[in-house]
Amino acid sequence: MSKDWTVGDLLSTSTAYWKGCALQAGVRLGVFSVIHDKRLHLTDVARAIDADERGTEYLLNALSAMGLLEKDDAHYSNSAASLEFLSRDSQKYMGHIILHHHHILDGWAQLDQAVKTGAPIQTRSYGEEAERESFLMGMFNLAMGIAPQIASQVDLAGRKHLLDLGGGPGTYAIHFCKANPELSAVIFDRATTEPFARKTVEKFDLSDRIDFAGGDFNVDPIAGGPYDTAWLSHILHSNGPGECRELIKKTVDAMQPGGLIMIHEFILENTKDAPEFAALFSMNMLINNPAGRSYSQQELADMLESAKVKNIAMHPFQGPNDSAIMYGTV
Repeated sequence: MSKDWTVGDLLSTSTAYWKGCALQAGVRLGVFSVIHDKRLHLTDVARAIDADERGTEYLLNALSAMGLLEKDDAHYSNSAASLEFLSRDSQKYMGHIILHHHHILDGWAQLDQAVKTGAPIQTRSYGEEAERESFLMGMFNLAMGIAPQIASQVDLAGRKHLLDLGGGPGTYAIHFCKANPELSAVIFDRATTEPFARKTVEKFDLSDRIDFAGGDFNVDPIAGGPYDTAWLSHILHSNGPGECRELIKKTVDAMQPGGLIMIHEFILENTKDAPEFAALFSMNMLINNPAGRSYSQQELADMLESAKVKNIAMHPFQGPNDSAIMYGTV
């Protein structure tokens, strides 16, 4: 897509990671959580996060320049947005997904090598448990922000049995069931996700309507069917085209005639150079995954057609980072 780039634009883009790293450091060190709703002196913040005062001052000043903190003399307080989204004491805390972005930063710094080899690259490890927690909780928090909106816009009237494939904690299953009292659901995901999913479902008092089935959807049969609705949210991009076709066919085989299958993804236009986030996201898959990428509308439609899905269309929903929904009937 055409854009009139200036030298300033180029420099701003090239150094954009500076702001990302400052934000990630603030979250990782707990700056926003330490300050929370207080007004703290530089010395008190440095002591609370067990950091050097000079380094702390530079970070707090940068976060203030970004509008994430408010500075008064040598005292700092959270902005309204930081208090709402970056303090661990907030129910809307988004720190987990920011930590996930920190964990994958090393891979992005080696993007040139991934492009040369066409394969994932070696990155530093922050510990399997820490990386799993930040990813799962990050995905949960993001989904919590848009799942109610999706559930209110997607018509599931009369449908009884939903498959949330690769559903993790079941955020979408939860909100689809909340919006449709006659609907029950099964979350199908790896067994390691089950404790988190069941705990989350229990919090919403839906344990009698939402079950969990453990397995690897690329290998194991899909249990719990037949289903009249299937929801595949952000799982195809982790698979190559052949795997996607097989997964969609496997899903369709677990469904009743007339069933509704929905794919929620960062969907590219058919030229594959827009929207911007979906195009950039393909590079995130290149760095971390041997075959995954963003798919275009036509590619997804072809996959659905190959599984004999009919009435394929795009839903009008548009989410953060231009996520979109394609659907069809079995």
